Amino acid sequence: QVQLVESGGGLAQPGGSLRLSCAASGFTFSNYAMSWARQAPGKGLEWVSGILSDRSGTDYADSVKGRFTIYRDNAKNTLYLQMNSLKPEDTALYYCVKGWGARGLRGQGTQVTVSS
Repeated sequence: QVQLVESGGGLAQPGGSLRLSCAASGFTFSNYAMSWARQAPGKGLEWVSGILSDRSGTDYADSVKGRFTIYRDNAKNTLYLQMNSLKPEDTALYYCVKGWGARGLRGQGTQVTVSS
């Protein structure tokens, strides 16, 4: 069955960095676009970033553009999100999503908290 397991979240200070990882299994990872989405406390699900299956294209929400970088290793079936210059408003549960957008199948999430 399809599994997406996120890791790498934690507590970071404003201006700090974290790298999220998503280990995918149960499907041909290299055939699918993948995305990251997040949900902050009391808010709806927000798409953060997406990457095409062959890494030929990426896109970002305006709120993270220039600070976050999405990339993938198809040989390792792993998706990544490098998050730099973190802000308190980046605090959320981050999900790896199969496909493009926020509404596809996703994992359990990894918590990111940005606070001094």
